[in-house]
Amino acid sequence: MEVLDDGRPVGLGGAKQRATLGFLLLHPNKVVPTSRLLSALWEGDEAPVTARKILQNAVYGLRGALASGRGANGPAAPALLTRPPGYMMRVDPEQVDLHHFHTLAGRGRDRLAAGAPEAAVALLSDALALWRGPALADLVEKDVAWPELAAVESARLDAMEDYVEAQLACGRHHGILAELEAMVRAEPLRERGCGQLMLALYRCGRQADALSVYSRVRTVLVESLGLEPGHGLQALQQRILTQDPTLLLPRAPARPDAEGGDGARDRLVLATAAPGEPGTPDRRTPDQRTPDRNRPDPRSAGRGTDGRERPEGRGPGTERRQVSVVSVRTRIASSLGGGAGDRELDDLLDGAELLVREQIERFGGVVTAAIGSISVGLFGLDAPHQDDPRQAVLAALAIRDVLDVPDPADTGTERSTVHVVVTTGEVMLRRRGRDAVPAVFGDILDESQELLCESPAGEVRVSEEVHRASEHTVRYRRSDAHALEWQAVAVRDDQRSGAGDGELSVELDVLRGLVKRTRQRAVPHLVTVIGESDTGKTRLLAELRRSVTEEPDGPLVLSARASGSSGASPLAVPGRLLAAYCGIVREDSPEAARAALEHASRDLYRSEAVRERRLPLLWPLLDPGGEPAPGTMCPTEVLDAWREFLLLAVQRRPLVLCLDDLHLSPDMTLDAVGDLVESAGEGPLFVIAAARPELLERRPSWAGGKSHTMTVTLARPERITNEQLVEFLLSAVRNEGLHRLDGSPAC
Repeated sequence: MEVLDDGRPVGLGGAKQRATLGFLLLHPNKVVPTSRLLSALWEGDEAPVTARKILQNAVYGLRGALASGRGANGPAAPALLTRPPGYMMRVDPEQVDLHHFHTLAGRGRDRLAAGAPEAAVALLSDALALWRGPALADLVEKDVAWPELAAVESARLDAMEDYVEAQLACGRHHGILAELEAMVRAEPLRERGCGQLMLALYRCGRQADALSVYSRVRTVLVESLGLEPGHGLQALQQRILTQDPTLLLPRAPARPDAEGGDGARDRLVLATAAPGEPGTPDRRTPDQRTPDRNRPDPRSAGRGTDGRERPEGRGPGTERRQVSVVSVRTRIASSLGGGAGDRELDDLLDGAELLVREQIERFGGVVTAAIGSISVGLFGLDAPHQDDPRQAVLAALAIRDVLDVPDPADTGTERSTVHVVVTTGEVMLRRRGRDAVPAVFGDILDESQELLCESPAGEVRVSEEVHRASEHTVRYRRSDAHALEWQAVAVRDDQRSGAGDGELSVELDVLRGLVKRTRQRAVPHLVTVIGESDTGKTRLLAELRRSVTEEPDGPLVLSARASGSSGASPLAVPGRLLAAYCGIVREDSPEAARAALEHASRDLYRSEAVRERRLPLLWPLLDPGGEPAPGTMCPTEVLDAWREFLLLAVQRRPLVLCLDDLHLSPDMTLDAVGDLVESAGEGPLFVIAAARPELLERRPSWAGGKSHTMTVTLARPERITNEQLVEFLLSAVRNEGLHRLDGSPAC
């Protein structure tokens, strides 16, 4: 809270004076009873006997501070007045930022409702700019919790959501995304903001991330309140699953450009396209269309180097341009025709082509040919940019996510699928007149079609050049079984900037909080992450490991993965953890490994006699043989010694143990891990284990009913079903027919 007099801050005194003024300003020009003021300054029975005297002194001090200003005697000067049964702060509302905020926010909300989002953005931006942190932040830090402050904070969040809605209406989903993600992380239970984030991600081509947001919100609501998401959020999820065209922004009418032209853009199609065929409008978002001095200006087509118009009939001739090529072949299962013969299958293929076109345009590309089940999209024809390969891959992933229908039961039945290839190379543009449709030629186009014939179903394959240009955005898997060895898997979680902004952000935040609690309170924890393959278990462990190791003076992180081989030793996982603690690597000789173990033991066991008794028990964990010699000791003795070793290590430094694929471990290993946490007492030990649901089938009571244990369940993002695909494709064809009937351009 700050009071300014002609731009200079006014001293307000101590905490009670500031709190008194703050509470009165929350009720400007209204009498606040003394009893209510006392309740605001002291909670419950905490008020001292002299509370009224303290309040009177605070009022006296505030009057002196306000009277010291230059305009203290003016008619509009603020004044703290005594009015039975309490006090009143007389102040011109226009002098209070909070009132100014409410005025601007209300006007912005009205402009938004009137269909003027640009004006709404300006007003709401000015309203939010008045905030420099939580309301009365200096008092909140002193544990002041007034209902009025919660209402003010709610008003700020409402204005923020109105601002986001206005920005989305203006097509700035890329620009608002980071701010929106931060808002949803801070307020995960506000469904409106979560829905806005889902819509922004979808419009950015991140359909899987949009659906992941819904899954996270639902989990938080169910676990925190026992509630399902509201009907609006559920409906939005279904519309994203079915790629509802109405989720995208409507086409804007052509506007005159700054130089007085008619705003028309050149239409670029392959040479196989029919002359005069309507082209495709630029679907890049406004921030992607921001001028860049390194980009050619598409309006310069048909002009000389001096910017003057070329004479009619003299085209610019031939030019070469670097482009990224997306080649798509869709295959619709014949069983989806519903017995209606080839006509409905043709309609489904038509709908698939419309969907491919829509996704490519969403990311700034142009569909230049569609022949049968094959579509070709080019990125970089009108405005080449270094991000074209990345945009092409994002479009390819979006196409795959909706057109590739999985067979979860693995029944082997016919299914609809898609083949996608992304390459990059140089093409030649030939223009035979300023207004003629350019023709596009290039070996890269033929090469892309040849590679498409070899591309596996349901996969997005990319060239080495495309991989290098997009690996910071897209997660890849390498395979040598195809001419294009890089398979695009999904959008990288690095889009979260390593801070959990992506699909596992909620789970990662929970785990970080538990690690922090383990360190601060010396409370051991066992967390089991359960999920099928490809749900992100390993990635979640890696993110946590990276996050913890980056902390200054953070815990020591040890990792181990269970082996899937039959007859795996119960000592394998404990042995890998012990080796990691001792700094032993696979290439070390037995002598070097024994020396490292002895050195680590010397730091933990103060008694040499005890150390000499423990070393023979620990050595089998590091011995390549992996098992104690028959007749010498049993594995349980070895595991007991291992548990004692780690419990001593925890006393020296907090430990985080990351165990992957724990479901593959023998029962003896599972017992050892569980016993380790139960035996830790007050030690700062955090154990996180990733496993498939088979673990709970083997051990129904695993981590259940025990203190300081929890289970995190991860689920795959929902994929479209055959029925949803048919409905969506036929709906797209019907909508296209309506557009053509009323004379509107095709999408």
